Amino acid sequence: DWQRIGTNYFVVFPEGVLEQAPQMHVLLSRSDSDTASAQVQRKVVADYPNVSAIDLSLVLSTFQDLFGRLAYVIRFMALFSIVTGLIVLAGAVVVSRYQRAEESVLLKTLGASKHTVLLIMTVEYLFLGVFAAATGILLALAAAWGLSYFVFEGPFVVAPGALATAFGVVTALTIGIGLFNSRGLYDRPPLDVLRTEV
Repeated sequence: DWQRIGTNYFVVFPEGVLEQAPQMHVLLSRSDSDTASAQVQRKVVADYPNVSAIDLSLVLSTFQDLFGRLAYVIRFMALFSIVTGLIVLAGAVVVSRYQRAEESVLLKTLGASKHTVLLIMTVEYLFLGVFAAATGILLALAAAWGLSYFVFEGPFVVAPGALATAFGVVTALTIGIGLFNSRGLYDRPPLDVLRTEV
């Protein structure tokens, strides 16, 4: 694989064949600052005139800048996707307000207390949040695996802490938005809801 920096093949010779041939050695070193790097280069060139010193700090800084910008774009797209998903989720919860009003009136008519209706809605939004979070995490893991395996050709690493945080935040937001959207539904007179349906 000539696109990678590494050994591509090995050639084995018996002893006594290549010992007198011209040889080249490559040595990499890291310095704490540009001044220290310049001092090392001057010292090497002065003591060993046949040694070439090449400063790769500019190349490394260019790569770091490039990868930093790439990481910024990826983070921005991830944040954009999360915000879009939350807006869609909030819209779905708001649209279902009328259905929750009907359910609340029906349960109230059957004798359910306000606490029972609130508990039923909380459990419903809990399951909705768990399903939304699990679906999002599975899709994100599949996309991350595809990128790491096919594009970056590197190992796939999972961050359990980030996944647990995302799962908890999405579930809590779903419950919070749902209960906020359902406030006051139990206090509405059943006749008003039935008239709205007609």
